[in-house]
Amino acid sequence: MDIIRYLVSRKDKNSNFWYYLHNLAAYCLPNSLFRRRLPGRLAKSAKYDRNLLASRVSYYNKLDCPFSVAGKTTRIKDFKYGPTHSSCYFFDLYEYARHFPADYRMAYLFGDVTTVPETPAFVKSRPIAGDNRNSVLLKLDRNRHFVFIRDKKAFSEKRDRLIGRGNMIQPHRVKFMEMYFGHPLCDLGHVSDRDEGTDRRWRVAKSTKAEHLDFKFILALEGNDVATNLKWVMSSNSLAVTPKPLYETWFMEGTLIPGRHYVEIRRDYADLEEKMNYYLEHPGEAERIIENAHLHVGQFRDKTLESIVSLLVLEKYFSLAAT
Repeated sequence: MDIIRYLVSRKDKNSNFWYYLHNLAAYCLPNSLFRRRLPGRLAKSAKYDRNLLASRVSYYNKLDCPFSVAGKTTRIKDFKYGPTHSSCYFFDLYEYARHFPADYRMAYLFGDVTTVPETPAFVKSRPIAGDNRNSVLLKLDRNRHFVFIRDKKAFSEKRDRLIGRGNMIQPHRVKFMEMYFGHPLCDLGHVSDRDEGTDRRWRVAKSTKAEHLDFKFILALEGNDVATNLKWVMSSNSLAVTPKPLYETWFMEGTLIPGRHYVEIRRDYADLEEKMNYYLEHPGEAERIIENAHLHVGQFRDKTLESIVSLLVLEKYFSLAAT
């Protein structure tokens, strides 16, 4: 049964094997080939709405004046695969950075970034509030974060409960579990081997995405930065339930509107039952939220568009960078 569960669970994840195989093969190609391709790839932007492109580029890259890249920055020609650069973050940045001149310099921060760097840098995540111009968003660690699904089960066919699974060790997640574990409207569980701050009763087996889709409500609490599952939940026919996000990624969580793209609950979680009952009693409003969520997700499904926007974000960065 464990083997069957593992095989089923792999169906709703991007394959790391094929991701690394593809990127390692591409890494062996000369960068000069990609620099020659850059004008042609950017020329494809002509088929997209100019305002849409400009809006997304300016959202990810808010820099508006020249800045110095002296100091802790890396030349593109020195950005190489190796023991310190072997993750998905490396390949996701390298895929686009290699289109630009080898002597261009850049700063980057990998991992769950929740603060704004002093020097403009490429990051996966940033705080939504305040001046976050130095945090230039790219689609980093995309093989893990950008997973979308095709949900064949209608909202009306799902169970009238909320499901939540995850690594429930951060204080805000522990608080949610303390309040709602065992609640008749909730099916919650801690699925990590790490136990700090958790109650052993919370430990349950992992659930696949397909099993999540049996529920009308899916919990999407932020972890170290963003809620990783928010992206695929919004591509489903279930409602994402979360407090208003504090952090954002390439998914532009900062543009999401409560009651339009997801079900917002208070940061103290006290209104969870009230919000669930409201949408159970108003299924038409729930389905409109799901439709709007699908529209937001749709803009990230076009691979050509995603590549063009990524290149334009880097082009803007390098155009303002001064050595």
